[in-house]
Amino acid sequence: MIRFGMAIVAAICSIATPVAAQTAAAALQPQFDAIDRQFEAFQRDTPAPGLVYGVVAEGRLVHVRGFGVQDLTAKRPVTPDTLFRIASMTKAFTALSILSLRDAGKLSLDDLAEKYVPEMRGWKYPTSDSPRIRIRDLLSHVAGFVTDDPWGDRQTSMPEAEFTRLLRTGVPFSRVPDTAHEYSNFGYALLGHIVANVSGMPYRAYVERTILEPLGMTSSGFEVREWPIERRAIGYRFENGAWREEPTMPNGAFGPMGGLQVSANDYAKWIAFLLSAWPPRDGPDTGPVKRATVRELAQGLNFVRMTPRIGSTAKTGCMQGTAYGKGLRVSQDCELGMMLHHGGGYPGYGSHMLLVPEAGVGIFVFTNRTYTGASGTAWDAMFALDKAGALRFAETPVSPDVAAALDTARAIYAAGDVTVAQKALAMNFLMDRSAADWRSDLAALHAQLGACIGTGEPPHPTGALSSAFRWQCDKGMLDGTVLLAPTTPVTIQSLRFTPVPKP
Repeated sequence: MIRFGMAIVAAICSIATPVAAQTAAAALQPQFDAIDRQFEAFQRDTPAPGLVYGVVAEGRLVHVRGFGVQDLTAKRPVTPDTLFRIASMTKAFTALSILSLRDAGKLSLDDLAEKYVPEMRGWKYPTSDSPRIRIRDLLSHVAGFVTDDPWGDRQTSMPEAEFTRLLRTGVPFSRVPDTAHEYSNFGYALLGHIVANVSGMPYRAYVERTILEPLGMTSSGFEVREWPIERRAIGYRFENGAWREEPTMPNGAFGPMGGLQVSANDYAKWIAFLLSAWPPRDGPDTGPVKRATVRELAQGLNFVRMTPRIGSTAKTGCMQGTAYGKGLRVSQDCELGMMLHHGGGYPGYGSHMLLVPEAGVGIFVFTNRTYTGASGTAWDAMFALDKAGALRFAETPVSPDVAAALDTARAIYAAGDVTVAQKALAMNFLMDRSAADWRSDLAALHAQLGACIGTGEPPHPTGALSSAFRWQCDKGMLDGTVLLAPTTPVTIQSLRFTPVPKP
């Protein structure tokens, strides 16, 4: 399975040393030098005291660069081991923790949240037809709570006892649950409360034991002061022409929505783990959470919106269908297909992550300036990699059923008659177009294109029961599609031929 060209990996891998690998990469290295310059310019011109970004492919961190300083007093340079708070990019860790408890049989996503947070009993929008809040509603931000940036960011250190008092008091609703997406930090604080109540341990401890430790993320955690100041990026805001240090908020009840601190070297392990869930396949499932469960992060309640791309490629006019999954935003791009992404805005920090799962590539960036995540630069970098030919999308394999159907299609074209393969046709096939009409159409194709050798390009399966194909013919090309019926044995429900004459 080719997911990212090995020459590209060598080109951007800071530790690749073999002469042959360096030679193969030489033609592509300038592209990655250019991406470095873009991030460096962002850090310098925004400005941000410091920035680090990384590219993950083939299951590892293949490129990482830091710019600027992690603190303005000692002026320690940013390195791949500098610790940044990643704000709302924490939410994917919370979502996966909930899913792991579901896998263990300790909860259902369709359970009412009040089952595990009794203070929520009786909460509902004041209409008689308002549904109660389920766990899956919290995961996808459709529980009816108001958008709470930036209020939620300042609640990170709220003590659990105070959070419980808040829950007993109740909160106002913005809308009826399950009617629209509205982003809620409060909702993810509730999910963290559910993780703690169901697991019987603090949220922080559950994430550490279930995700961070198994992935080897030994520098990551929620209580930032547990690491020496020499390791930490200090958070700043720029105000009235001067830098001002933001207060360091300790861990508390709102940590599940945005309190995690990581290094680039650690976070790359998380990105590699997420990417490893694609494509579905046989083989050992060695991660701390099952691959199939990780893929559920891309599934939400799908209140889809049309949004422009982030970054300079927004000008292309390629609109994306975007929904909120579980801790990640999910977009369908006109060129790159499914893209998973999320930003992190926080007092003193900004961050962004972007994955193209079907190419096995991820980019992330951290800064230590309030709400400054360099998201546009990260997206520009991903599209630059694609333009350079670095994103390699694995083709769907040709299944035995599709291969047999393509052989049948060749026989039909060669004979000029579908009845030569009547046993391979589904019951609808000749009801939708008669054998006589097929003979007439095939005769016209033969007159226009002549004989077709049945090859030209490899087939392009769109699944295990469908494929597009292109054949070389005497006087042009023949495009086609074949679609199989859900029968045993499989049969052909639809076959289409389209001539592509020579210029």
